[in-house]
Amino acid sequence: MKKLLMGLLMVALAFSLIGCAATGNSSKSKSALNQIKEKGVLKVGTEGTYAPYTYHDSKTNKLVGFDVDVIREVGKRMGVKVQFKESNWDSLFAGLNAKRFDTISNDVGVTPEREKKYDFSRVYSTSQSVIVTPKNNNKIKTLSDLKGVKVAQGLSSNYGEMTKKAGAVIVGQDELSKALKLVSQGRVEATVNDQGAVLQYFKETNDSNLKIAALVKSNAADIAFPVLKGSGLDKAFTKQLKAMKKDGTLKKISEKYFGKDISK
Repeated sequence: MKKLLMGLLMVALAFSLIGCAATGNSSKSKSALNQIKEKGVLKVGTEGTYAPYTYHDSKTNKLVGFDVDVIREVGKRMGVKVQFKESNWDSLFAGLNAKRFDTISNDVGVTPEREKKYDFSRVYSTSQSVIVTPKNNNKIKTLSDLKGVKVAQGLSSNYGEMTKKAGAVIVGQDELSKALKLVSQGRVEATVNDQGAVLQYFKETNDSNLKIAALVKSNAADIAFPVLKGSGLDKAFTKQLKAMKKDGTLKKISEKYFGKDISK
């Protein structure tokens, strides 16, 4: 009788374990892409303060920009609504890690360090770096001239990493407009950032205290959408981006914000 009861218990335990395994596998088999399609929403992290890539239109307050339009089109072609979650730059990757959003659309450069942690979509544009200084500063002409110099940079940005490697003294400031104001006010000697964003700031503010001191030719960055490793979203985004490049949509969006095609 004891053997019979023991046998029945072992059979019941086996079925219980099989059931648990099946449930676990079912949960894992539901990819990030399937979950997004079921909910009908793609959550995207962005700054909303980094013109012309992601910013609010001064007349309508609508979130607009090159990267905003690109990811909106990607979501549209995937058949889902894009929901933006705005945050400062230094917390964007933390938000992605915590799954508060599915990707980041914010002129994100592909770097070896980031590729170790994230999967990336195909590259959809390029970004050229420039060094901005006060107009009367004639000492800074190359990246190496930043050694020992106070520069305003986002601590987790590729520009922050680049200037730190050059030996600069980093003053943490992840919002470009505020970093440029620090340079203009003489509180720091320089900042390094994207050429398009800097030119947009010059156009909007007419700040005569600033100048582009140098172009960092060695730091042209490929721009793509980062996603969590193994999520498969990189492939889903890549499929749509390839189609957008082929049919001219990326070129059209690029020309809207830059007057030329910077897409890849």
